[in-house]
Amino acid sequence: MIDKPLIDRTAAASGVRRLLLLGGALILAGASLAMFGRSYGEVAVFVIFGILSMIGIAAIFASALGLLRFSSRASDGGIAKDFLDTARTGLLILDRRGQVVYANRAYGDLTGATRPGEVRSLERLLAREAEATEAIYHLANLARDGRAGQREFRLAHSLAPAAQGEAMPCWYRVTVRPLPSRGGQMQAWQILDITADRKHEESSFQDLQHAIDYLDKAPAGFFASDAEHRIAYINATLAEWLGLDLADVKPYQRSFVEFLAPSCRSLYTERSKANAEGIDDIDLITASGRSLPVRLLRRPVGDDSAAPGIVRTLVLDRSGENDAATPVELAEARFTRFFNSSPMAIATLNPAGRVVRSNPVFRRLFGAEAAEGAAGFASAIREAGHEEFRKALAEAETGRSGIAPVDAEVAEERPRTVRLYLSSVPRVGPDGDECAILYGVDITEQRALEDQIAKSQKMQAIGNLAGGIAHDFNNVLTIITASVDFLLLNHRTGDPSFQDLLLIKQSANRAASLVRQLLAYSRRQTMRPKMLNLTDVVADMHLLLKRVSGDHAQLERQHARDLWPVMADIGQFEQVITNLVQNARDAMPNGGKITIATRNVSAAETAQFGYAELVDGDYVLVEVADTGSGMPPEVAERIFEPFFTTKEIGKGTGLGLSMVYGIIKQSNGFIYVDSTPGEGTTFRIFLPRFVPEEAVGQGPEIAAAAAAGAAGAKMDLSGTATILLVEDEDNVRAVNSRALTMRGYDVKEAASGVEALEVLEELDGEIDIVVSDVVMPEMDGPTLLREMRKTRPDLKFIFVSGYAEEAFAKNMPEGEKFGFLAKPFSLRELAVAVKTMLNEG
Repeated sequence: MIDKPLIDRTAAASGVRRLLLLGGALILAGASLAMFGRSYGEVAVFVIFGILSMIGIAAIFASALGLLRFSSRASDGGIAKDFLDTARTGLLILDRRGQVVYANRAYGDLTGATRPGEVRSLERLLAREAEATEAIYHLANLARDGRAGQREFRLAHSLAPAAQGEAMPCWYRVTVRPLPSRGGQMQAWQILDITADRKHEESSFQDLQHAIDYLDKAPAGFFASDAEHRIAYINATLAEWLGLDLADVKPYQRSFVEFLAPSCRSLYTERSKANAEGIDDIDLITASGRSLPVRLLRRPVGDDSAAPGIVRTLVLDRSGENDAATPVELAEARFTRFFNSSPMAIATLNPAGRVVRSNPVFRRLFGAEAAEGAAGFASAIREAGHEEFRKALAEAETGRSGIAPVDAEVAEERPRTVRLYLSSVPRVGPDGDECAILYGVDITEQRALEDQIAKSQKMQAIGNLAGGIAHDFNNVLTIITASVDFLLLNHRTGDPSFQDLLLIKQSANRAASLVRQLLAYSRRQTMRPKMLNLTDVVADMHLLLKRVSGDHAQLERQHARDLWPVMADIGQFEQVITNLVQNARDAMPNGGKITIATRNVSAAETAQFGYAELVDGDYVLVEVADTGSGMPPEVAERIFEPFFTTKEIGKGTGLGLSMVYGIIKQSNGFIYVDSTPGEGTTFRIFLPRFVPEEAVGQGPEIAAAAAAGAAGAKMDLSGTATILLVEDEDNVRAVNSRALTMRGYDVKEAASGVEALEVLEELDGEIDIVVSDVVMPEMDGPTLLREMRKTRPDLKFIFVSGYAEEAFAKNMPEGEKFGFLAKPFSLRELAVAVKTMLNEG
C-alpha cells in the first residue's frame, strides 16, 4: 500500500475539475429539457446556470491560488508524486510566502506531524533549538536569496515525539534549494536523519584508531614516504628508534634521507628511483648520533588508495639485539653493514670488466652507469687509464697477487683522480663469473695537495737560492759602493775619471735594485707595514698609473665602499700595482682596457673562489684585469718563478712578478692569476683584513736608524766614540772600518761573534756601540747581542743585514731596542746610523 501525502493541495484542484464536468453535464440536461418542455426547461436552465456560476467562482479562486492546473500529462505527475510520497528523505515545499504547499509522509515521520494541521516549516520547528538555530537561519537566508545550501547539526533528542523519551542524540542533514513555478518561486526543504551514518563513521574511526595503535606498537618500524623521500607517516616504534617525538613529526615536513648514514644515502635514493619492491640493509643515524643497522622492505603503492609515488617501508632492527636472529643472519647483517658503509668504493668484476655487484660509494664515485651498464667499468675512467686497468684485470683473472695499483681519472666534466686496487678471487657467484674485487679511493684532494706541496717546495727552494745569492751579492755591492765613495772623495767634478766613477755607482745601485727584487721574492726584504686603505692608495697612484699604462690602453678603477683596512708597506704595494699594470699594458700591444677593482671578501665568500691555498677569513681583494692576449695554462703555472719571462731578450729580467709574489706573501696575503688565451688575464690579490684592536702589543719596537737618513742631511757625522765592528767578510769589514775611522771614531774589529766577546772582555766593556752583521759563522748577531747584554745591559747595538729586520727581530727579547741598516749602504748611511744611535738617550 502506498502512503498518501500529508498535505496535497493539488487534490483540491482535481475536485474543481470534477465540478466543471458536472456543470457541463447539467447544461446539456437543461438544454434538452428546454427543447422538449418549455415550462420545465426554463426553470431547469435557471437552476443549472446558478450552480455553474458558483462552480466558476470556485474555479477562479482555485486557479489564482495555484491549486488548479490544466495538463494533458497527468499520468507523469502521478509517477513523480508517488516517488516523493515513498522517499526516505523528508520533503517540504513552501511557497513564496512561506506557506506549506506539500509535505510527504517521511517529513511527517521525522518531525512528528500526523495530521495536515500539525505540519510546520523547519524554521518554526527548530526556532528554540540552540544547536540548530544557526544552521537553519543560514539556510533560510539562502532560500530567500534564491540560493541552495546544506547543513548538518546535532540535537540532544529526536524531533519525533515518539522517540524523544529515549533521550538519544540525533544527527540531521537539512538541504534547501529554490523551486521555480508559475505561481512564483517556491522553496524545497529536505531533512534526513543521519544518526546511523554517524554511528557507523564513529565505529569505523574507532576501528581505524585501533589499527593505528596496533601499527604504532608493532615490534617493527614502519613509515610511508613520497617520491621526494618525505615522510608521510611514521609509526611510534620507528620514531622511538630514531629518538623522535611523534608530536613533532608533521606529514611531509622531514625527509627520511636525513636519518640515513652518509654512506647509505646514494644506495637508498637510487633504489627508490627504481620504484620497485626491494630489500636494503642500511644504517640509520638516531637523534643521539648512534648508528642503527636496519633492513628495509620497500613496497611502492600501486593502487589509487594513496598519492602517486607513495612507498610503504617496513623497518627491521638488525643490530643483533634481537634474540630471535640466528648466527647466520647476524653474520650476514654485519657483512652487509661493512659492505654498504665502507668509505672505499668496492665492486666485483667479471673477466670482461663488467661490474657484478657494488656498494653505494662505488656508484657515487663512478656513477650508476658504471655499476649497472653493459659497457663495463672501463667506460667510467678516461682513456689514458684503460690500458693499465686491462693489464691489472688480466693479472687478477690469472690469480696473481700483489697487483700494482692503477691511478686513473674519472670520466666526468670535472675530472677526479682515483686509485684502483684489484685483487683476484676464486670464481664465485651463481655463474662463477666474479674474478676480481675492485677497490677505488678518491685521491683528488691528495693529488692536489701533493702538487701544492711540490710547488711550494720548489718556490721555497728557489727563494732560498735567491736569498743566498742576494746575501752574498749584497756584500759584494757594499764593497763596490764603499770603494766608489772613497774614490769620489779624491776626485773632483772636472776630473776625467769622475764620470766613470759615477757610472760605476749607478750600476751598483741598479744591481742593488735587482737584489731587492730577489729578496722580495724570498720574502726577506725590509718592509715597513702600516695600516692602509687600498682605495686611497690606488686613487693616489692614478696619475702614475696613467703614465705607466700609456695612451693606447684605457685605465678604469672600480672601488667598493667601506673598504676594510690592511697592513702593508705602502711603497712595496705601490710597486706591486705598478708592475701588474705594466705587464697588463705589455699584454695589449693593440690597445685594450685595464681594470683595477677593490672590494671586501667575507670568510663565507672565500671558498667560492676555489683556490686551494686560500685560508678562510676576511680579505680585501684587489683585482688587476686586462683584455689582452692572455696566457696558456703552462705559462700561468710558472709566471711567478724568478727569471721566467715571455718577453724578448733584453726587455725583461723575469723578476717583476716574482717580486710581486714575494711582497704579497711577506704581507701574509695571497696572489692568484686566472688567464684565458685571447680573452685576457686577471690577477687577484687577497690581503687579510686588519683589525686595529688585534694589533695591540704586537712585537718589539725597532729603532730603524736608516729612517733617519733624511734628518742627517745636515748632521755632524764625526765622533770620538769607541765602535766594535763585527763582520765575517774581511773586505766589507775593512771598508766600513775605514769609513768610520775617517769620521774620528775609534774602531775595534772582530771577524766573528766569539771574537767580538773576547775583544769586549779585553777592553773591560769599554765599548760605546756595536755594529754587527746578522748572519755569521759560530755565533749570529742576535746571539751576540744576548751575550753582551749580560755584562753591558745598556750597550747600544746596530745590526747590518741584507735580510728584513723582521727575520731576526722575532728571536729578540721583548722590548729590546736596536738599530738596523740594510745592505748595501753608502758610507754616509753608515755614519748617519751610528751617529743617530749614539745620540739616543
